[in-house]
Amino acid sequence: MQTYGNRDDLKTLKVIAETLNRSNDLHEMLDTVLQKLLDLTELEAGWIFLSDKKSHFTLVADYGLPPALTRDNKMPMCQGDCYCLNSYWNRKLDGPINIIECRRLNRAIKFELGDTNGISHHATIPLSAGGESFGLLNVASPNKEIFTEDELTLLQSLAFQIGTAVKRTRLYQEQQKRADHYIKLNEVVRTLWGALDIDQLSEQVSKQGKTFNWSTVGFFTIHGEEIRAKALLPVQGTLMDKELFLIQEAIEKEKPRIERNTQTNSPESIALPVMIKDEKIGALYFSEPLSSDISEVDLEILQALNVHIALIYESLRLKEKYHDWLIFEERKRLARDLHDSVNQQLFSLSLTARGAKEVSPKDDPYLIELLEEIMETSQKSMEDMRSLIWQLRPIGLEEGLISALKKYASSLGLTLSLDLSSIPNWSQRFEETIFRISQEAMNNVKKHANVQRMVIQIKENDQGICVTFQDQGSGFRQDKVNPNVSLGLISMKERIKNINGELDIYSKPGEGTKIKIWVPNV
Repeated sequence: MQTYGNRDDLKTLKVIAETLNRSNDLHEMLDTVLQKLLDLTELEAGWIFLSDKKSHFTLVADYGLPPALTRDNKMPMCQGDCYCLNSYWNRKLDGPINIIECRRLNRAIKFELGDTNGISHHATIPLSAGGESFGLLNVASPNKEIFTEDELTLLQSLAFQIGTAVKRTRLYQEQQKRADHYIKLNEVVRTLWGALDIDQLSEQVSKQGKTFNWSTVGFFTIHGEEIRAKALLPVQGTLMDKELFLIQEAIEKEKPRIERNTQTNSPESIALPVMIKDEKIGALYFSEPLSSDISEVDLEILQALNVHIALIYESLRLKEKYHDWLIFEERKRLARDLHDSVNQQLFSLSLTARGAKEVSPKDDPYLIELLEEIMETSQKSMEDMRSLIWQLRPIGLEEGLISALKKYASSLGLTLSLDLSSIPNWSQRFEETIFRISQEAMNNVKKHANVQRMVIQIKENDQGICVTFQDQGSGFRQDKVNPNVSLGLISMKERIKNINGELDIYSKPGEGTKIKIWVPNV
């Protein structure tokens, strides 16, 4: 390396500064400036390591490396540690130094792994700027064992220029990345706001979340004491315990939790709690980043996405409640109209038939029989109408499920026995679903079982809710189901499916019927 005077030093610094300012691509910039630096200083070989984390480094630029260091796609330069990197990681390297023995070169010489071109020593200079450290600049020449103080001083100035350029370029790339990610976020959020219900939102979250370079994306919601995967891509059986713990911890502590790789200290998985005001809804989960360079920008974008998802979730939930309210109001209107019109007309028909019978000739048995049939049919129609009105508008449900069940059984003339492990305290939607299924079960007993007694058993534990309907009536062969009974059973199955439950039926002729429904963790 040629020793320069002040004028030559200034010229070298000027040329390097100009070279550094020509590109915002980090790898291209460092490749170009390394070649220019070696040319100006008349050195023959050089390489640059960037390292932000202990025990992790990247060879980002090299020039003139001997064959011993370029074999196997530069494997000797990309793996293993060495004195200069260990000193850098342990913060013992705060200025330029002569490396008397290079482990990479010594290993190549010792095991005859290739020609070193006479290079045995090199100078190492840390790249830093503004209190931040970015990596190392290394330079060497054949048969050069010592770098003078003047040479090291010039190299330190050049390294400072390179460090400043690295910092500037990273800031530029970070801002560019932030801008690009916010454009993507805008597109993703627009898609998510188009979701028609919470299930569709969950599916879209798992699909759209992969836009931000995460290979696994999940949306988890709270169901009682359990955390369930509402959507997870790619589809997996179950998550590992440490991943579930990360999600649970994020929800409990109400803040993002990050699982880092023990080797590189880079994020492996991230869980962010989804909250609406003080209510814990669930968590977003991202794992296995497709890029190892996960920055603060990525975390910032994920948190912004999380806020939007919480808002959309609440909007859809309010929409569902409003929809349920509209249905409830419409049912009340229909029930009122049926009661005020059709039910009153049937009552009038019954009275008219009774009056006609009283004034009809007693010696006309055919007419008497016809009027009695009209009376009986109108009475039966009024009973069916009352049952229909009950189904449209569960009168008494506002007083609690148990009270409503007893009143409905009474309206059918059934004796109802209730076996409870505890008094139910369920959501309005779930309570109404169970009530509707109970109505169907009681209707079937009234119409087909030929008994007047029914038992309903309700058991609830940490795993879920079990409701059993049982009678000691006629029963039926399940392979030859009465079409009228079948319609009721189909309705029950559809209702239980809507709340993610299961329904089983046990029945034999002469041995009664048992219907069992199971709903896990409501």
